[in-house]
Amino acid sequence: MQWRNSPTNYGLTSIALHWLVALAVFGLFGLGFWMVGLTYYSSWYRTAPDLHKSIGVMLFMVMVLRVLWRFVSPAPAPLASQGRLTQRAAKLGHGFLYLGLFVVMLSGYLISTADGRPITVFGLFDVPALITTIPDQADRAGLIHEYAAWALVIFAVVHACAALKHHFIDRDATLKRMLGRNAG
Repeated sequence: MQWRNSPTNYGLTSIALHWLVALAVFGLFGLGFWMVGLTYYSSWYRTAPDLHKSIGVMLFMVMVLRVLWRFVSPAPAPLASQGRLTQRAAKLGHGFLYLGLFVVMLSGYLISTADGRPITVFGLFDVPALITTIPDQADRAGLIHEYAAWALVIFAVVHACAALKHHFIDRDATLKRMLGRNAG
């Protein structure tokens, strides 16, 4: 398998980035959902948010890499069997997923840095607090973060269901391409 995308198939880099992001999104959602119920006396009270923030910053870097990779190695052409409406829906759906990811990450950043402190990423480096002047920043960003995370996860499930529909009902190569199988 090649590293770059071809006109008909996804390359190893695109496939790895896709599944890494999917794993991170669902992992972060689960961690976030669990950690908001922690009490002050839980041994994870400080650790879980620090882990959530660190993984979130790393996900941001992966997403920037993923966006740049799409310019370096464009996605394969749509399958000939897919109509214009399906192709348009796929473009809009992917755009929504990318936008949702960046909204969730930006709002998480604004929550975490509202008090002026940087985000420490696994103790390796700090991401500085650049924006701290939005009124009620943590609360406003917190609402956006929560709703955008729910929307992102729900839409990611819809995205997965669409891939399964293509595979089992349409019997086309949409899912096979993202699993590294030859489409042609």
